[in-house]
Amino acid sequence: MGRKKAVSLEVRGLAKSYSSDGRKIEVLTGVDCTIYKNEVVAVIGASGVGKTTLLHIIGTLDRPSAGKVLYSGMDIFSWSDSRLSSFRNSEIGFVFQFHHLLPEFTALENVMMPCLLSGMARHKARDAAAALLEELGLADRMDLPSSRLSGGEQQRVALARAVIRDPKLILADEPTGNLDEKSGGKVARLLLGMKERPDTSVVLVTHNLSLACQADRVIGLTDGHAVELAMDELADFVMKKAA
Repeated sequence: MGRKKAVSLEVRGLAKSYSSDGRKIEVLTGVDCTIYKNEVVAVIGASGVGKTTLLHIIGTLDRPSAGKVLYSGMDIFSWSDSRLSSFRNSEIGFVFQFHHLLPEFTALENVMMPCLLSGMARHKARDAAAALLEELGLADRMDLPSSRLSGGEQQRVALARAVIRDPKLILADEPTGNLDEKSGGKVARLLLGMKERPDTSVVLVTHNLSLACQADRVIGLTDGHAVELAMDELADFVMKKAA
């Protein structure tokens, strides 16, 4: 009998709706899913189905209209905004399709930023950032302004910035969407390898079926709900939702 998996987070009955021109638009209507430690989960679905909305709620960037997100069994949306912010900054790392680096700062300075904002001494932040950039193959690029880096290099810097404080949850929204095949492959391999860090989980939203197939599990969003998919169901699921 296999060892029981350790749970990273649970999503229960999650719903999200918006009001527009006096109309109620329901994006998520009852999402249930569980993310385990040391796994990569891909989230797929048609455009506009709520993939990014789900990611933002899991990452505490947005609040649900109903339902719960449980970390270690705790309903985090029962917390105050300040406690949520502190939790987000220490436990969650974000990698977006658009890297949002500060162009006037070097790659090293961009990666140091979360450490400095948390109060870490500058020399310690510099050492930690330099070691991480070296690990990601950017040792000879770290002193360049981020604006002078290629798209793939910028996304690796963004990944380093996301993991510099050893978050337990890494959330990636279309991380390879703007990259060529070679650069996208490098970023994908780095993201997939993040689950090897102690107690770390990765949830990534992607339209890239090749990337989704490399995840440990795939969740499909459809009609406001989450459906767990077997690997041989992915193409069929995407074709049906695109039709």
